[in-house]
Amino acid sequence: MPAISRDEVAHLARLSRLALSDSELDQFAGQLDSILNHVKTVAEVAADDVPPTANPNPVTNVTRPDVIVPSLTPEQALSGAPAAEEGRFQVPQILGEEQ
Repeated sequence: MPAISRDEVAHLARLSRLALSDSELDQFAGQLDSILNHVKTVAEVAADDVPPTANPNPVTNVTRPDVIVPSLTPEQALSGAPAAEEGRFQVPQILGEEQ
C-alpha cells in the first residue's frame, strides 16, 4: 500500500495553495511515496548504538593563548594618519550625514 494517497496529495496541495491537475496529483503521489520510502530506509539504518554527532571527526579549537605585549601608543598609531581629531582617525564625511 502506498505511504501517501492521491487524496492526501490533493489535500496537501490545497493547504499549500497549489493548483494541481489530475495527472500532476498522480505523478506527485508516486514521487512522494518514493521519497517517504527512502526516508523510511534511512530511519531503519540509523542504529541506537550510534551516538549523535555534529561532526564525525573530533574537532578542537586550535588557538594560541592571549599574551599581552606592548603595542603602539595612540600617538604612534595616529602619527601616519593624514588627519586626526580627539585621538581618533579623521575621515571624510560620507552619505551626507550630519554631525
